Amino acid sequence: MFAAIGALSNQGERAFSASLIYLGLGLVAALVIRTFDIPWLDPVDDAEIVERLAEFALVVALFSTGLKLDRRLSWREWASVIRLLGIVMPLTIAAIALFGSLAMGLPVAVAIVLGAALAPTDPVLAGDVGVGPPGEEDEREPHFAVTAEAGLNDGLAFPFVNLGLFLAVAGREGGWVAEWLLADVVYAVVVGLALGAVGGWLLAAAVLRLRARGLLARDFDGWVAVGAVLVLYGAAELAGGYGFLAAFAGGLGFRRYERDHEVNERVHQGAEVVEKFSELAAILLLGSMVTVAGWAEAGWAGAALAPLLLLAIRPLAVFAGFVGSRVEPRERAFLAWFGVRGVGSLYYAAAAIASGLLTVQEAQTVFWAIAVCVVASIVVHGISGAPFARRLIERA
Repeated sequence: MFAAIGALSNQGERAFSASLIYLGLGLVAALVIRTFDIPWLDPVDDAEIVERLAEFALVVALFSTGLKLDRRLSWREWASVIRLLGIVMPLTIAAIALFGSLAMGLPVAVAIVLGAALAPTDPVLAGDVGVGPPGEEDEREPHFAVTAEAGLNDGLAFPFVNLGLFLAVAGREGGWVAEWLLADVVYAVVVGLALGAVGGWLLAAAVLRLRARGLLARDFDGWVAVGAVLVLYGAAELAGGYGFLAAFAGGLGFRRYERDHEVNERVHQGAEVVEKFSELAAILLLGSMVTVAGWAEAGWAGAALAPLLLLAIRPLAVFAGFVGSRVEPRERAFLAWFGVRGVGSLYYAAAAIASGLLTVQEAQTVFWAIAVCVVASIVVHGISGAPFARRLIERA
């Protein structure tokens, strides 16, 4: 905790992110755990613990992300995000799934799960290269696009994770395609976005009115975010929608009730504090579970996936997706490089494993291949994030 507080307190003075420090602490913990043979969590046997921890970190980060965005909701204003979601992400899922099937020897269903888990840009770790807090007028295009992509891409990742699990169970039976399209794509996406947007707006209205009547103290504004996002996430999940989309849309709706009200900044500050310590817990846990045997489970192909994803698949998908776009070349390079992988990928891996639909060997391979990619992303993006962002701003 003291290391995290120190890391966050001096974040602006370093050329690397706090998550890199968390990962280092986790790896030290892993060394101590293995040296003294301390019983510890296993990513397959204890997948549900990893899933729940990552889930909480994600929903808070997504609500915080929605609060940041001030751009008008129009197709033109969100054109870059639409390209990232509609072109870049499907291409990324397809490329990773193809590699998983051909090079890693995974069944097609499991390869799709791998692709869907690794395709999303992570809302927790992407915060370091995204837009600033509510009220900052300057939303540069690449920062905005990465932030909004991270907020919305779970709406596309989740259906493809479910697609892989459907194939694993009922791939040879008929009738499941229509169910997947209607329930896991159309219904779940629409319900998640609608409940989140309307619920966030209504919660903001309630909070401001209660504050005006002296029933809510201003000092506790920071905790409003936690209560709000858990209500919205829970409501969407109970209704069969995507809770992650509801969390992000809830942040957007909350901000738009009174866009310039000072409560938005204070609620965001509270969400960001909870988000940062949830990030600490998730990255520490990941680092502490690292073992030599675990790396071996990924195999040479799983290890090769990390540089392939970061240096080839994501960049090529971005440049293909932005053909004909007005986005400048250096901004495309920013989007190509900062497809940060992190807590979201860990969540999808753990959720797929916890479903019990993968064999033990498939679960081991998928988790450790994802872990290698996440660790690589934390290191390379953690080192390059601040310098790259500064250079972009200086040249703008």
